[in-house]
Amino acid sequence: MASWSEEWGLLSRNWYYRLLFSYFPIFFLTVTILIFIAFVFINDISKEETKKADRISSSYMIDTVDRTIRDIELSILETVQSQQAYKLYFNNTNLTSSDTVYAIAQNLRELSNSSSWIQSIYLYDKRNKHVLTVSGSREVEGFSDKAWIDQMGTGSIGSGWQPVREFDADSVQRTPIRVLTVNKDMPLPFGSQGTLVINIKMSSIEQSVDSMVNGQLSFLTITDRDGKVVYNAHSDQEGSIDGQELNRLALERLGWTISSGIKAGNLFGWVSVISYVWVIIAIVTVICAIVYIVYITRRNYKPIQIIMNRIESHQIRAFEHSGARTDEMKMIDGVLENLINHMMDYDKKSRENVLMQRSKLFNALLHGEHMENAAEQLKELSPLNDVHDSSCFVVVVGEINRYEKGFQERYTRGEQNTLKFALMNVLQELSRNTGVQCWTEWISVDRIAILFVFKEQNDNNLDMSGQIRVVAEECKSWVEQNLRISLSFGIGPIAQGIGTIRDSYAAAEAVMQRKLLMTGDVGQADCGETQHPLLDTYTYLQMIADFVKRFRMSSGQWREQLEEIFTAFEQNKLPDDEIRSLIQAMLQMLSREVAMMSEGLQEELSEENINRWLSAVEEAETLADVKSLLFDGLTDLFRTYVAVTETKSYKAMVNEMKNYIEEQFANPDLSLKHLSDRFQITGKHASYLFKTEFNMKFVDFVTELRMKETEQLLLNTDYSLQDIALKVGYANGITLGRVFKRVTGITPGDYRRLKREHREPEE
Repeated sequence: MASWSEEWGLLSRNWYYRLLFSYFPIFFLTVTILIFIAFVFINDISKEETKKADRISSSYMIDTVDRTIRDIELSILETVQSQQAYKLYFNNTNLTSSDTVYAIAQNLRELSNSSSWIQSIYLYDKRNKHVLTVSGSREVEGFSDKAWIDQMGTGSIGSGWQPVREFDADSVQRTPIRVLTVNKDMPLPFGSQGTLVINIKMSSIEQSVDSMVNGQLSFLTITDRDGKVVYNAHSDQEGSIDGQELNRLALERLGWTISSGIKAGNLFGWVSVISYVWVIIAIVTVICAIVYIVYITRRNYKPIQIIMNRIESHQIRAFEHSGARTDEMKMIDGVLENLINHMMDYDKKSRENVLMQRSKLFNALLHGEHMENAAEQLKELSPLNDVHDSSCFVVVVGEINRYEKGFQERYTRGEQNTLKFALMNVLQELSRNTGVQCWTEWISVDRIAILFVFKEQNDNNLDMSGQIRVVAEECKSWVEQNLRISLSFGIGPIAQGIGTIRDSYAAAEAVMQRKLLMTGDVGQADCGETQHPLLDTYTYLQMIADFVKRFRMSSGQWREQLEEIFTAFEQNKLPDDEIRSLIQAMLQMLSREVAMMSEGLQEELSEENINRWLSAVEEAETLADVKSLLFDGLTDLFRTYVAVTETKSYKAMVNEMKNYIEEQFANPDLSLKHLSDRFQITGKHASYLFKTEFNMKFVDFVTELRMKETEQLLLNTDYSLQDIALKVGYANGITLGRVFKRVTGITPGDYRRLKREHREPEE
């Protein structure tokens, strides 16, 4: 034990040093980051300043070049426009005089010598196909710049400044000269008879650019509209490729783009001096930070040590049994993690337990179960205050209309939960505005129950049901406008005491079961109203049978009978499910009695159409809507039925069918299908007519006729059984014998012998 104490003391001292030295990595990392940030900040400042200086230099160079070529262009144009010789040259329809040519050549020579940037100037006469230079007039053929003139002639080159090109100045100079050319239509300003061509030396522009760019530090590249390099300052192409571009400016007149920047290795070269003063300040700051960390560590060490001692006292036995030396940092982390997990689990289970108990209590109150100590449980678990045995309660049941189609299909599971939570909050907020407490819980996926509570029954509380109705209507309106959800509410009567809450809930449930009879979407139960008793099925089925009978007999009184059925629904306050079940039974009974009349009626009363009617009834919101739906559909059906029955008289058709069968009973092909083809009715309808008029099936009627004829033939003739079978419509004597014995009880042979023996004594 002593050895363990000494070892633990060593761990405690190690804890102190570890706590102390654990700050240093963070500290040095922080200082390093700060220094780096400062260095980056300084570099950013230097970069911005360098970029600014480079922009100023480049802008000055661009302005200089632009101003020079602009002055050259303007001065030449002003001179040309002011000289009368140019006008005479282009306006004279006859041959131009030599004086005019000489004057223009002399003027072009003076203009060429006026600026060192000008390489050459010449005038092209489109009419005469002549070129006028400083040397005089000459033919286009053989002119050194004939290719350029040809391009102007084809229209591929317009007026204005053109891209840099190579110009063959003279046959003596073999190397082409790079020039910048501007074309001006003559006579000025917008003539079409000729062109004034001015060629500017690119070498002059390049010298000007080189004089304004520091070739050791900076680079400058000029590109044309197509992105081709026109010139690199000091012909330094590598410097422009390896350097960092800072600015990109445009020379609109020439269509040039000037890119400038700093060569590699020189961007931050000038930012290299760090003041020793700042180094000293940094060292002092680091020393002060170390002193402060030591002070804070010693100050915080004591409470941490107390915590460690408490943890160690609980963990020392575990250490003795394991025999392993546990890292104290891991130990603290494990203890705290276990503690947090236990607390989180406890809080979660506690909340779940409270919510479960609250929901269980709510359902128990609604159904009147486990009411022992209900008042104490309400005070402890429910959100209601000041609840006691004599308090008054009202239960309201709300339901989401068209839950499956209007709610589940439109929203995801998460959105449904959010909307239901919002609905609970809306109800609580609206009830809070009336000064009444409420407790809301979802009792099913589409129904919510609200328990309102107020003090003892008195005259003021008589208006509480009305206020609760206002709350329900306001909630319904707000939810429809903001959440796009349709709701219905059933309000139960005031319940005096906790034990009578179930009566209010039962009454509210009864209201919700009769939504078709509600006026609007908010219904209020009468005092003492409960669930509807068991349905008197026989009474309603008798009424439905009378309705079907009147319909089948083509009597217009079926409408009065249907009206009586719906009046009974309303007077007896039948639940919605029972009303829909009775309507389904009515449609099915009508289908059995009427559908066999024709194929059209069979289609209209098919199972698919009946299900469509029932779906429409299911979607109806009021009993009036259901009645209107049925009256409209049955009226159309009645018209079809009357049209079918009036096509051929009922009695006449029956008699005609009877006579036809009596005549054709010996036909072996006689069948219901044969009759349906002969009289244009369905086989089912033919069978129905026989059963209704003769109280027997079609097969029995035919069999009876055949057996009577068989008896006559057996008695009065000596035909064999096979011959008799063929005469009465059977394929063979065996079949006839089997049917005859089944009907009469004896075989055909015995019948013939007995009848003849009985007749001989009489003779």
